[in-house]
Amino acid sequence: MDLSNIDYKLLKALDAVVTEQSFERAAQRLFITQSAVSQRIKLLEKHFGEPLLIRSSPPQSSNLGRLLLGHYQRVLQLEVELNQQLDLQSNKVQTLPLAVNADSLASWLITALSPLLQEKNVQLNLFVQDESTTWERMRSGEALACLSSKAKAISGSDSHFLGYMEYVCVASPEFIDRFFKQGVNKQSLQLAPAMSFDQSDDIHLAFLREHFQLQMGQYPCHTVRSSEAFVDITLASGAYSFNSIFNVQSHLKSGQLIDILPDYKLRVPLYWHCWQLGGELMQQLSEQVITYARQVLKQ
Repeated sequence: MDLSNIDYKLLKALDAVVTEQSFERAAQRLFITQSAVSQRIKLLEKHFGEPLLIRSSPPQSSNLGRLLLGHYQRVLQLEVELNQQLDLQSNKVQTLPLAVNADSLASWLITALSPLLQEKNVQLNLFVQDESTTWERMRSGEALACLSSKAKAISGSDSHFLGYMEYVCVASPEFIDRFFKQGVNKQSLQLAPAMSFDQSDDIHLAFLREHFQLQMGQYPCHTVRSSEAFVDITLASGAYSFNSIFNVQSHLKSGQLIDILPDYKLRVPLYWHCWQLGGELMQQLSEQVITYARQVLKQ
């Protein structure tokens, strides 16, 4: 395997396929034909002597492919910063691919990012998913940084503990009257609609499994990939749900929602992962996120 003389034009094709999750869309993004994209990736794989892309649907990078894509993303950031320092392409927009959990995005993250958005010429590419899976986006090379519940740092990156996201289990008075007149127990939970973010959401599902020995399929459960919709459906008496305290605090105060398990508070640790050689912009971004998160999250 030869690490010298890497052709970054070929790496750009690999990055486009993984980011766009399609050879066709990658070709459109690069303004070349689909066969040209395939040829570039084959040349890159020949250079390294092993597959860099798993031809699944959607396509995924191999272990070596992930390492190369992480390197490529960091090189792009450093290149833009060097151009700015040399006053070349000083107005070029820097793209920041970040993997974040929906609850942070719906509550505190935008405020943490706002100084950077106001001062720098950047565009965000946000991968929004459960905090247990965002880490994989960074490991795959698709993201330069991530918010994750995993503490372990990826090789070549740093992991910073931010604090705990606190979750409460809530329902509307009407929903409680309909399903929980006799209390929250295994029998009532088998009838009451629950809510999960996706199949990787381990907050609600793990709670029911651990405390009530209920497995997925033994109770109705909405799949809703939006923190805002989590609250809206709960307010509409369509389900009970675990919600970040950030997102339901005002509704608890008004009585629109009620904490149905007041003795149970779930705390999920959050970590900020970022590459060690991510450039000046990523360093500034990381400092802002870490500082603000530690002010608003439970310590």
